[in-house]
Formats: sequence, C-alpha cells, structure tokens
Amino acid sequence: MRFIGITGGVGAGKSAVLDYIRDNYNCRIYLADNVAHLLYEKGTDCYKELVKLLSESILDEEGNIDKKKMAAAIFADGSLLDKVNDIVHPAVREYLLREFELAKESGEYDFFFVEAALLIETGYKDLVDELWYIYADPDVRRKRLKESRGYDDKKIDSILESQLSDEEFRKNCDVIIDNSGDLFDVYCKIDKILEGYKCH
Repeated sequence: MRFIGITGGVGAGKSAVLDYIRDNYNCRIYLADNVAHLLYEKGTDCYKELVKLLSESILDEEGNIDKKKMAAAIFADGSLLDKVNDIVHPAVREYLLREFELAKESGEYDFFFVEAALLIETGYKDLVDELWYIYADPDVRRKRLKESRGYDDKKIDSILESQLSDEEFRKNCDVIIDNSGDLFDVYCKIDKILEGYKCH
C-alpha cells in the first residue's frame, strides 16, 4: 500500500483531485483539517491541552471547543499560534500514522492519501512514499476563490502570501499535477501514475 501526500495552495483544486481518486481507486483518504476537528472533541488529550492553553473561554455552552472563539483567541495573541500548532500537528500526525498502520495491516487498500496545505511545513515528506503538488495558475486560483468562497482580493492576497511559494512546493514534491485547466487532463495524469503503481 502506497502512502501519498497531497498538498498545494488554496484554490488549487485539491478537493477535485481527491474526489476523483476516491471514486475510482481502492484507497483511504484523510484530510488533515478534518482529523484536527476530530481531535478537538471533548475528552481527547488534544482538547484538554488546548483548553489548558487557551482557557475555557474557547468553549461553547455544552463544553465543546467553539472554533470561532478559538480562532479569535489565537488572533488576539499572535504568540499562541505556534503553541496551538505544537499541540495539534503532532496529534494529527500520530492519528494518521495509526490509521495508516491499520489500513496497511488490513490488506484491503492499494493507496493511503493524506491531504493538507501544510504537509511540507509539518514534516510529512519524511513519512510518505511521495508528495504530490496540485498546482494551479494564480489567476485561476483567485477566480475560484472569488466564485466558490466569495473572497475579495484583499483576503486572497493575505492567504496567498501566507502559503509556500510555487518554487518551494516544486522543490519538495515528487509529482506535480497542473490543475489550471481541463479536469480530464488531470484525471488522465492521475490514472497514468496510479495504474502504473498497481502494475508493479
């Protein structure tokens, strides 16, 4: 079973790539953001550490972490972001490695995919068999973000500036998939890569 990381900037179309893979291949797919939200659930070690760091002011009336309150607390004190990441990223990584081992032991799957914008920054390059960079032209990404999420140019500029450069993504990834145009071309490239692995 091959362990593949999928990364790329916001608006590059990682979801469309993963939807195709999910529908056409025998695989497990995990989104790091979704795993993080699982780990925020009441009673988990991650939950306890976050509440200890940020205080109970981030909780809703039922005692669950309110993501908006948590984001506001982090925004109010810039020094907290690194501390939160030091709690969340290792917990996500541990969860994913555990799920990978379970999937591998089951012998049921050909591929195990993990998607996150921060795979390179959080050290997944050393864990996965290969990293895929989903690329899209900046103008295409900008258009998608305006249409699908209603973002304005100022918000898009802020997001793009906070992410790795195209050069950094290319330098650290093994496979580059250009998702600027026709999805059919993207699907063909995915098929060529994954069917090639299944033949070996």
